[in-house]
Amino acid sequence: MKFKVGDAASYSQTISEASIAMFVGAVGDTNPLHVDAEYAKKSRFGGRIAQGILVAGLISTCIGTKLPGVGAVYLGQSLKFLRPTHVGDTITATVTVTAVREDKLILTLQTVCTNQRGERVIEGEATVLYEEPA
Repeated sequence: MKFKVGDAASYSQTISEASIAMFVGAVGDTNPLHVDAEYAKKSRFGGRIAQGILVAGLISTCIGTKLPGVGAVYLGQSLKFLRPTHVGDTITATVTVTAVREDKLILTLQTVCTNQRGERVIEGEATVLYEEPA
C-alpha cells in the first residue's frame, strides 16, 4: 500500500494581486469585496479579501502535486471558511490521510489552510480516487 493514515503534505503560496486578477479572469467573480478597495474598506473586513474558492484551490494543488499527487482525481470536498484571506497573506494548505479504501484506492483527507500566523482560514475533508500514473 502506497498510502497510510497519517501521511501528510503541504503546499504554500502568497496570495497576490495577480492571483486575484487571474482568478477573476478565469471564473468571473467580480464581487467588489475582492476587486474594489473603496467598497471593501467599508465592509466588515476593512479591505479587500481573496475569494474563498481561490484560497481553497491551494488544497487542490496540494492533492494534485503532493499527496497523493499525479493520478489523483477529486471525488468530493467539504469546506468551512473560518477567516478571510487578505492580499499578501501566505497560505499553507495541508492534507492528511485519515482513511484509505484499498479495494479502489480511495483516500479520505483532512484538508486545512492556515495563514502565516498559523490561524486556520479553511478546513474540510476531501475524498480522492488515486490511479497510479501510466
